[in-house]
Amino acid sequence: MKKPWNIINSPVYSLATYDDDKVNMNICTYVSAVSMKPKQYVVGVYQNTKSLDNISASSKAVLQLLHTSHVRLVNSLGKKSGLQFDKNRYLIKHNLLTDWNGYEVLANTAALLLLEKKWSKVTGDHTLVLFDVVGSKTFNAEILTLDDLRKNKLIRI
Repeated sequence: MKKPWNIINSPVYSLATYDDDKVNMNICTYVSAVSMKPKQYVVGVYQNTKSLDNISASSKAVLQLLHTSHVRLVNSLGKKSGLQFDKNRYLIKHNLLTDWNGYEVLANTAALLLLEKKWSKVTGDHTLVLFDVVGSKTFNAEILTLDDLRKNKLIRI
């Protein structure tokens, strides 16, 4: 029997964070909308990562709701550390980026949310970061989910 937190079919996101002119992206499933007015999201960012370094030094990030076609990026964005693997170079080399509101983001996402950091709090092996949503755009509804990752044997839960 699965643990209660593993029976939910959550959407899969990537948090795009920025260090000068370089983007770093990760894979996030610990994401939740927590307020309607103002619209706010909380994102759990894994400790000791380039994403956490970047968001600690900046107030802006882009939360990307991934499209089903992004399943092939999970290994590169989620199972490799941006501290050792240049995700910016990888994304440019494979022509996977586009510009949205002046930010480099993944092409073909289901939706994008421009976020402004309000606060962060270390909690276990993640840091919770509360963001205000300052802009958003929905493109399509074919979202990548945990069930897609399970079916593709990218996770075992």
